[in-house]
Amino acid sequence: MAAPISAHFIAAPGGTFEIERITAVCGEPLANATSLHVVPSVTPALEASAIWKLRGSTGHVRYVEQAEKSALARVTPPLGRPEASCAAMIPIRKSDAWWELAQDERRAILEAQSQHIAIGLRYLPAIARRLYHSRELGEPFDFVTWFEFAPEHAPAFDELLAVLRSTEEWRYVDRELEVRLRRA
Repeated sequence: MAAPISAHFIAAPGGTFEIERITAVCGEPLANATSLHVVPSVTPALEASAIWKLRGSTGHVRYVEQAEKSALARVTPPLGRPEASCAAMIPIRKSDAWWELAQDERRAILEAQSQHIAIGLRYLPAIARRLYHSRELGEPFDFVTWFEFAPEHAPAFDELLAVLRSTEEWRYVDRELEVRLRRA
C-alpha cells in the first residue's frame, strides 16, 4: 500500500478552489463560504481564518475484491489534471445501523445490492476521485470523497451522484453534503 495521504479541507479566504455552492443533501449544513484550501497540514494563519474545516486520510482499501481493485487501478486518473477544473467534495456520515453490520454485510450492501464499485467504474476515467476516511479521526463525517472532472463531464458527474443516491447503500446515509467547486 502507498503511504497514507492526509488532507485538510479548509473553508477560508484565498483557497485554490472557489466554492460555487454548498448543498445539504441530508442532515446539518455547513456554513457558507467562498473558497476552499485542500492542504496536507494546517498553518496557524489558515487555522485562524477557517470558517469550517474537515480532514481525512487515505487508508487501506476496504470492501474491494482483487479484480475490482485491479480494474479501478487500470482506469483511475490522477488528481490535478489541467482540464479537470471542476471539483466536488462529498462528506458523508453513515448511520449507526450501518456500522452495527458486520463487514461482510456492509460489503454485500455496497456491491452485491448497490453495485457501488461497478457504478463508479462506468464514469472513469472522466471523473477522478479519492476517498478519505474520517471516522477514525473523530471527524463529523465518516468519509470525504473528492472528485475532479472537466466542465463537459459535469452532467456525467450529476448522473453518477443520482445513481449512487438511489441505491440501497444510501439508505444508511444520515448526513451528506455536496460542495461544488471550481479551480481558482
